Amino acid sequence: MITRSDRFCTSGVLAPVLATVLGLATAFGVAATTPAAAQSFTYNRPATRPKPPPAAQTGQMLVQATEVNYDYNNSRVAAVGSVQMYYNGTSVEADKVIYDQKTKRLHAEGNVRMTDADGKITYANLLDLSDDYRDGFVDSLRVDTADATRMAATRAERTAGNYTVFQNGVYTACAACKEDPKKPPLWQVKGARVIHDQTEKMMYFEDARIEFFGVPLAYIPYFSTPDPTVKRKTGFLMPGFTQNTNTGFGVETPFYWAIAPDYDATISPRYTSKQGLLMQGEFRQRLMDGAYQIRAYGINQQDRSAFANTVGDKDWRGGVESKGQFALNDKWVWGWDAVALSDYNFLQDYRLSMYKDPYASFLNLQTEAVSQLYLTGVGKRSFFDARTIYYLSFSGNQSQVPVIHPVIDYNNVLNQNILGGEFSYKFNMTSLSRDQASFTPINSVVNPSTSVSAGLNPCLLQSADVALRTPQNCLMNGIPGTYTRVTGEAQWRRSYTDSFGQIFTPFAILRVDAIDASISNQPGVSNFLPTGDTTALRVMPTVGLEYRYPFINVQPWGTTTLEPIAQVIIRPNETYAGKLPNEDAQSMSFDASNLFSVNKFSGYDRVEGGGRANVGVQATTQFDRGGSVKVLFGQSYQLFGLNSFAVADTTNTGVDSGLATSRSDYVASLAYSPNRTYTVSTRARIDEATGNVSRFEAEGRASFDRWSVSLMYGNYAPQAELGYLTRREGLLGTGSIKLASNWVVTGGARWDLEANKINQYTVGAGYVDDCFVLGVNYVTSYNYVTNLSTPPVLSHSFMFQIGLRTIGNTTSASGTGGTY
Repeated sequence: MITRSDRFCTSGVLAPVLATVLGLATAFGVAATTPAAAQSFTYNRPATRPKPPPAAQTGQMLVQATEVNYDYNNSRVAAVGSVQMYYNGTSVEADKVIYDQKTKRLHAEGNVRMTDADGKITYANLLDLSDDYRDGFVDSLRVDTADATRMAATRAERTAGNYTVFQNGVYTACAACKEDPKKPPLWQVKGARVIHDQTEKMMYFEDARIEFFGVPLAYIPYFSTPDPTVKRKTGFLMPGFTQNTNTGFGVETPFYWAIAPDYDATISPRYTSKQGLLMQGEFRQRLMDGAYQIRAYGINQQDRSAFANTVGDKDWRGGVESKGQFALNDKWVWGWDAVALSDYNFLQDYRLSMYKDPYASFLNLQTEAVSQLYLTGVGKRSFFDARTIYYLSFSGNQSQVPVIHPVIDYNNVLNQNILGGEFSYKFNMTSLSRDQASFTPINSVVNPSTSVSAGLNPCLLQSADVALRTPQNCLMNGIPGTYTRVTGEAQWRRSYTDSFGQIFTPFAILRVDAIDASISNQPGVSNFLPTGDTTALRVMPTVGLEYRYPFINVQPWGTTTLEPIAQVIIRPNETYAGKLPNEDAQSMSFDASNLFSVNKFSGYDRVEGGGRANVGVQATTQFDRGGSVKVLFGQSYQLFGLNSFAVADTTNTGVDSGLATSRSDYVASLAYSPNRTYTVSTRARIDEATGNVSRFEAEGRASFDRWSVSLMYGNYAPQAELGYLTRREGLLGTGSIKLASNWVVTGGARWDLEANKINQYTVGAGYVDDCFVLGVNYVTSYNYVTNLSTPPVLSHSFMFQIGLRTIGNTTSASGTGGTY
C-alpha cells in the first residue's frame, strides 16, 4: 500500500474513476431539489463551491485529498480527507472516495457534494454507483438544479441506467427561507415513492401529499408530471373550473399534445352542467421566420332557452380564431388575426377570451373581435403600416360597423437638414365601407303621433318615425356606403436662439386630402350629408411662428423657469367644413395638452383652418432637494377666417369644445411632485365668458414601500350637442397594500356623485413569488345593452387562480348578472 498526501494529475490508475464521476449528474440528476432529510423538508446552506483549478478545464482529471491510498492487493484506490475531484467542469467533493477496480464501483461517503457543468448540485451522505452508472443507490439524497428546483429522499436506487426510485421523496420549486433554512418551504410535494423515468422524462408520485408551510392540505393517491427539464410534454394539464347562471358548473381538463419540436396541439373539453360539452382545440406551429396558431370552439347546447333573450338561442354555437406573424427581414413583418363566430354573444356567454386571456373574459372586457391582415416596417427614422380590418362587434349592430379595406400609414424624417431645418413627411390612406348608417341620440324625443316615448333612442326608429333622425336629435357617427381618403403632408421647421435667449421657431406645412365618398340614400342620412357620389380635393397650406422667451431664476433652494409662449398660425379656411364624412376625428377635447397643437383635431378627416394665435405661459420649478412644480395657463384666439370648431359636422366634433368662439376658454394645468412618493396633477377648462369651470380633473397618487393609492376626481359640464344632457361628476379610487413581502391586496371603486351611488368596485388579493401564484378577485360592473331603454344590468364576477411552478396552474371563475 502506498500513501501519498498531495495533489496530482492522472490519466492512469484513477482513469476508471473518471467515467463514474462524469455519470453522477446523469445518474441522479432529477429536475427537482430538496433537502437531505425527506421527512421534513429542511435545507442546510451549502458551503461555497471551490473554484476548479485551471488544469481541470484542459481535459485532465485533478484529485486533491489529505491522502490517497493505493491497495494493489484488492485493486482499490481510496482518497481520504477533504476529497475534491475535477474534470471538464464537473466536481465531486466528499470526506472519502473509494474506487473498486474489480467490482467497477465508486463509493463516496461523508458530505458528498457533486456539481456538474450545468450547475446542478447533488448532495448525499453515501453514494454507491457502478462505473457505467446504470445502477446504484444513494442515502440521504438531495439534488439542487440550476432552475431552482429541489428533490430529496431518504434513499434513492437507480436501475437500468434510466430508472430512479426515491423512497420518501420530497419535491419543491421554492427556495429555502433565508432567515430560517430549516423552515419548510411555501409548498412541497411528498410521496412514499417518487419514480423518475429519464427515458420518458416523467416523474411519478405515489401516495402524494401537497403541503403548504409544512401543513398537508391535499392527498393524491397517484399523479405524474414531466420533470422540470422538459419544456414540452404530451399529457393532461391542470383543470379549470367555471360557474355562471346560464351554463352552470363547468370543469375544463386540457390535454396537451407535443406533436413535434415545431408544432403542438391542445384539446380542452369543458363539461358544463346545464349546456353539455363545449369542445375547444388549439394548434400552434413555429417556423423559421415566424409562428401561427388556430383555435376552434363548438357546443351543441342542451338548454338553448337559457339564452332566449339573446342571439344565443340556437342549438349549435362555436367559433374559429387564428393569428400569425412572420418576419420578411429585420425591418419588415407581416401577419394576421382572424375570428369567425356563430354569433357575437358566444364568447361572452361562455366566458371565452381570444388567445387565452382569462382576465379579459373574466372581467367581460371584450367589446369586439378583430380580423386583420397587416404589413409593418420600421426604419431608423421612418415607419410604415398597412392593414385591412374587419370588426366583429359584440353589440349586435354589425351592419353599422365599418369594414376597413386598407388603412395605410407612412411617415419619415429626413436625415439631412433642409434650409437648416428638419423636414418630415407623412402619408395616410383610409378606405372603408358600411352597410347601414350609425346614429347616436343626443336628446330624448316624444312624437305624439306615434308610440315613441321619452327615453327611447330616436335614431333607431323605423317607418314614419325616421323623420326624427335630424342633427337636432342624433349624431351620425358612421355613413352608409363607401368612403376613401388619401392624405399627404410635408412639414419643415427650424429653431433659432438669439443673443437675448429668445427662441424663434418658424414652420411651414402643406397638406393635401383627396376624398371620394359614395353615400347610400338611407332614411335620415340626407339630413346630415348629401347622398350619392361626392369627390373633393382639400388643400391646406400653413405657415407659422412659435416664440418662447425663458427667464431663469436660480435660488439656493432651486431653479425656476418662466417661459411665455406665443404661436401664430396663418392658413386659409377649411374647405368643405362640416360637409364631408368624419370617421376618424370624432374625439376632441381642448385642454393644456393640445393648446399649442397646430391642428387640434385628433384624426385626418377634419383639419383646422383659419388664422389662429395660441398664447400661454409656462412655469417650472425644480427644487434642489428633489421635487418639481409645473404650471401652464393659456388661451387660443381665432384671428381671421372661418373657425372650424364652430362648424358642426355629422358628429358635432369641436362644437362646445371651448374653441368655437373667437376667444377660446382658458385652459390650465398644474403638476406637483414634491418627491417620488407623491404626485398631484390638475387640468381645467374655464369658460371665457362666465368664468365657470367647464371641465376639471384632479388626480393624486402616493406610493410608499408597502402601499399605494390613487384618487381621480372629474367634473364635466353638460354638452347637449354631444349627447351629454346633464353634468357628470365622479370619483375613481384605487389602492394596494403589501401586507408582507409577497402578499398584496388591491381594490378600487367608482362613485357617480351625480347619481350618488358606487357603480363599480373591485377587490382582490394575491400572493406572488418565484414558485407560487395565488390570486382572488371580485368585480362588479354594469353591462349596458343595445336597447337604451333597458337599464344596465349589474354583473358580479369572482375569479380564483393558483399556480405551482413546474407543476401547473388552474383557474376558477363564477358570476351572476350581465351575460351570465
